[in-house]
This record gives sequence, structure tokens and C-alpha cells, in this order.
Amino acid sequence: MTSLQFPPVPVKDAQDVDWSYSMRRDMQEILPGIYLGPYAAAMKTKLLTLQQNGISHIVCIRQTIEAHFVRPNFPDLFEYLVLDVADTVTENIIRYFPEVRDFVDKALKSGGKVLIHGNAGISRSGALMIAYVMEKHGLSYKEAYSYVQQRRFCVNPNEGFAQQLIEYEPIYKARMCQGMVQFCGNTGALKRKCPYENEEENQDTSIS
Repeated sequence: MTSLQFPPVPVKDAQDVDWSYSMRRDMQEILPGIYLGPYAAAMKTKLLTLQQNGISHIVCIRQTIEAHFVRPNFPDLFEYLVLDVADTVTENIIRYFPEVRDFVDKALKSGGKVLIHGNAGISRSGALMIAYVMEKHGLSYKEAYSYVQQRRFCVNPNEGFAQQLIEYEPIYKARMCQGMVQFCGNTGALKRKCPYENEEENQDTSIS
């Protein structure tokens, strides 16, 4: 049976610096070319650090009431995606997952690197990063959360975001299955049942 193919998640380098509490104020590279951090990592005083790390695109997550202090500081130097997201259990964050995915993919395809940040780099930006890891590597919420937390230990989406991330797994897999069927139809190949319709996918998603 045809199965969805996902790239393996990068293995954490044994030489990586162990997490310390002060690192919550800095950004960390979660996947190659994709960084996660707080607004402190994108402030005007951090321009040199951003440039040294090759950042070209920034996802800025803030609620409207935060806009006076969480804002794009370098609109002439970086391409921004600004999202109005509240860090509440009732906020519908799942609607932003495809937009962030497309923005990040576009940046990477152009040879750039991305910083995803909220205010503290813990809940909202963490949820968006986890969703990206899930979809790109075929992971469940728990697997992707564990993977991201290994690299930024303070990541902790609120309960509402966590539930939406759990719900996102069958959504992104169904969408990918639909794409496979359309591809088979366009090429005249034999259409096959999506492996997620009636059984669990048996693929290696272990995280080191």
C-alpha cells in the first residue's frame, strides 16, 4: 500500500549546549533554518545577531493590545508575517497553521532563514512551531512537542492550543492523502486508498 513519505527529523547534535534558564531570552534553531524565540530576540539591539544567523524572514505573533511593544523592528531588512493571536485557551490558532507553513517554506526555498517569535516564545509561537514540525515530519502532537522542547525547553502551548494541535494531526494527514489521490488522477496512475483512512501509519517517527 502506498504510504505518505515524510523526511526524518534532524537528530540533535550531542555537542549542542544544554538548556539553561537564561536561554529563554534567546532564539534557538529548531529545524535547519527555522528559529524559535521571544520578542527579545527580535528587538533593535539584536540586529547583528539576527544578521549573523542569516535571518531573512520573521513571523511576529502578538495580540492587538501588545502591538505597541511587540512589533516589526526592521521592515526594510526582513520580510515579516504579523499575526494577531491572543494567548488564550479559546483562541483559534489552528487557522494560522497553513499560513505560517507557506511563509516558512517560501523563505527556506529562497535560501533564507526564519525566526518565529511571540512575546515570550513559549505558547503561541511554540504552538506554531510544533504544528510545522508535525506536518513536515509526520509526527503526532506529543512527538513534535517533545522534539521542539528538546531545543527550547520552556515551550509550553496553553491547553486550548494543545488540543488544537492534537486535532491537527488527522487534518494535515487527510489533506496530504487528498493530494496523493489528485496526483494519481492527474498522472493516470492507479489510485490507492489513503493509509490513514482505516489504519495507523507504521512509520519511524522516533526522536533522538
